[in-house]
Amino acid sequence: MGSGVDIAEVVMWYVCLLFSLSVHEAAHAIMADRCGDPTGRMLGRATLNPIAHIDPIGTVVLPLLMMVSNVPYLFGWAKPVPFNPRNLRNPRRDIALVGIAGPMSNLLLILIFTIVLRVFVLVSGDPVNTVLASPLGQIMFIMILMNVVLMLFNLIPVPPLDGHHLLHLVLPPSATQAIERIGPFGIIIVIVVISPMLRTPIGLLMKLVVWFIAG
Repeated sequence: MGSGVDIAEVVMWYVCLLFSLSVHEAAHAIMADRCGDPTGRMLGRATLNPIAHIDPIGTVVLPLLMMVSNVPYLFGWAKPVPFNPRNLRNPRRDIALVGIAGPMSNLLLILIFTIVLRVFVLVSGDPVNTVLASPLGQIMFIMILMNVVLMLFNLIPVPPLDGHHLLHLVLPPSATQAIERIGPFGIIIVIVVISPMLRTPIGLLMKLVVWFIAG
């Protein structure tokens, strides 16, 4: 974000982060409710109101500190949506559905903002660089980039990330229980070992997005 602190840019990135995290967590709560567990809904998590999802450190302190410090990447999280597997109608299937709901909500946002930007390019007749340089274009492009990162990061099949819930579909209960024990160390493993590998798929997806927007 440059050598100084651009307050307007910080606000723009932070609002996009709050909205993306809120959609992600609300999707978990809504899917769990549809699968038979109302825990998240009863706790007020099936909402786009960011206040319901804020984690003081992961949603406020850490992201804002990284933004104003001009760190070249952004990291943060919201409060996880709790759910009780015993309430699910088909636990093995529904645990996977609840887990994948978050990343799929990010995919939906990617598709929506990509299509809207493509329409803007077609209607305006301006080059894609001109559209992306406008304030509205910048916001939508940030939303796309942020949700690409959130989607790919959360699909990593290591607890506590959403991707590990998909393992319930393909592994026996004994194996998934063993993987769950990684939980306390999972986020460290992901950040140190796996996250650097995401640069290539993130770059490829963003190139595909720009290609589509430009037509």
